[in-house]
Amino acid sequence: MSADIRDVLLVDDDANLRLIVQMSLEGLTDWNVRVAARGEEALLLAAERTPDLVLLDIMMPDLDGITVFTELRRLHPTLPVIFITAKVQTQEIRHYKNLGAAGVIIKPFDPMKVVDEIRKILT
Repeated sequence: MSADIRDVLLVDDDANLRLIVQMSLEGLTDWNVRVAARGEEALLLAAERTPDLVLLDIMMPDLDGITVFTELRRLHPTLPVIFITAKVQTQEIRHYKNLGAAGVIIKPFDPMKVVDEIRKILT
């Protein structure tokens, strides 16, 4: 699955995290990374051009990650979405996966290892 990734949509309200993850993904792969700081912006970008993968923060100020995920899933039922979150209780991770998320990357994480984490989740 990960070999098919060309276009990644990264959604997080933390500007530093967006920059670090974008630099890491683009530096370690040939993926194009588009970024969104808010849920509504993410939905607009996904409607404009369907990404191959979405990396989605759970806690954001306008639309939270679950709401964005639900709308993305409605528009693109097979689109892989990986949540990025610091909310790591076992029942929360189980809930995200039960919703249909491909997986969860736990904050904080090593930006140099995030590509490996993504590939592991998607295989």
